[in-house]
Amino acid sequence: MSATNAPFGLRPVYHPSGLDRAKALANGIASAYSTDILKGAPVKLTTSGTLNVLTSTEALVGAFAGVEFTDSTGRRRVSNYWPASTVATAVVAYYYDDPQIVYEIQADGVVAQTAIGDNANFSNLTAGSTTTGLSQCTMSASLSGTSTYGQLRILDIAPYPGNAWGDAYPILRVSVANSQFVATINAI
Repeated sequence: MSATNAPFGLRPVYHPSGLDRAKALANGIASAYSTDILKGAPVKLTTSGTLNVLTSTEALVGAFAGVEFTDSTGRRRVSNYWPASTVATAVVAYYYDDPQIVYEIQADGVVAQTAIGDNANFSNLTAGSTTTGLSQCTMSASLSGTSTYGQLRILDIAPYPGNAWGDAYPILRVSVANSQFVATINAI
């Protein structure tokens, strides 16, 4: 499994309370927003109160979970992803925003067990499929370390058969280290 490069973006796994529900944001994406937002993509909340895809190492609000909207023909649509440049009304964007949620994400290279507690940034932010609507964003295997803040904090490896530390593309469990809603979290 972790020897195969098959990224899936940020996938919520659990929350300490047991509740890892997506939040609905009315008018959550600006009509005609010009970038695809795929399910599992890391997103940020803009100053206008809408979601955008991350474009660099900036703080994030969470992971995109889908969207529903009324298109220009008046038809109501429900989708895993926001199609770029869609003209729409009554847009409801769904996303995970709780900084306590633990996610799984595939690394874009080898990561050793000594990386637990380290920070890392995303890579391949806009990669994905408009056929499935799923993100293929990954976590960079070039780690930020424990004293430099990254977007993600490595918590553990996902406990799947065939997924091991040191594999080519391990699937890791991470938390958001650079959240728009939380003051900077102290490094371990």
